[in-house]
Amino acid sequence: MVIVAETAGFCFGVQRAVEMAENTLKDADCPVYSLGQLVHNDTVIHELEELGLRVVDSLEDLLGLPRGIVLIRAHGIPQETEERLTNEGFRVVDATCPRVKHIQRIVKERSELGDTIVIAGDPEHPEVKSIVGRAKGRCFVVPEPEDFLKLKFSKEERFTVVAQTTYSVKKFQKLLAIFHDFCYSPFIADTMCKATRERQEEARKIAIESDVMIVIGSPRSSNSQKLRDVSNEYCSHTYFIQTADGLKPEWFFDAKTVGITAGASTPKKILTEVQIACQNLNKC
Repeated sequence: MVIVAETAGFCFGVQRAVEMAENTLKDADCPVYSLGQLVHNDTVIHELEELGLRVVDSLEDLLGLPRGIVLIRAHGIPQETEERLTNEGFRVVDATCPRVKHIQRIVKERSELGDTIVIAGDPEHPEVKSIVGRAKGRCFVVPEPEDFLKLKFSKEERFTVVAQTTYSVKKFQKLLAIFHDFCYSPFIADTMCKATRERQEEARKIAIESDVMIVIGSPRSSNSQKLRDVSNEYCSHTYFIQTADGLKPEWFFDAKTVGITAGASTPKKILTEVQIACQNLNKC
């Protein structure tokens, strides 16, 4: 038996960004770029490149190209970078996920009030970099809840705590417990995406029932990695793939139940292909 997560596949923010890119490419009479991958899925990016999108890895490289349209990736970019693009003559189309924009606004407003910002997330992830870029004062990124204990603060500091949209629910709760243990009373903005919560919870439930768990996503995708971590906690035979080509027959030996979930940037067609392949392999 194969169980497929109902929440698997494109989230609202990814669907919105892809549709904005497709519409922009269809109507554009000039070069269309994205600064970094619009979303974290190679298949999606390849299809957009076939329509004319040019992915540029760095701002410096982009500034050396003919002026045109720059699509802001779903993860967002720092405000300074966006302003630089506009000043340099590019037209910006903002495909930032609205939930990421919400975090950016909170950080900007609370830091302008004088709060120290604590962001639970991966400091190297583009979403977190875009959020850090909105802070006007002291700002810290803590990948793990315990990292907060390594920081030095004064008793007079006020805190605002936010989370990367794809951060672990369990880890965020642990971070808040640490704050309360030290008698801090932060302004807490529970900014994890609802879709992230639902996907992690469904992955947990399916993994408990499964002999083998398949997680589909890009190695660069934070939300896909979290699904892998949650699944692996409850199913020791959890495997992370990008497409059906990554499946191996030996994974399914003696497996009665196979669970499948997918990251928020995984197209429906890849999910379907993996489901069919797993059904065939599970019969062997």
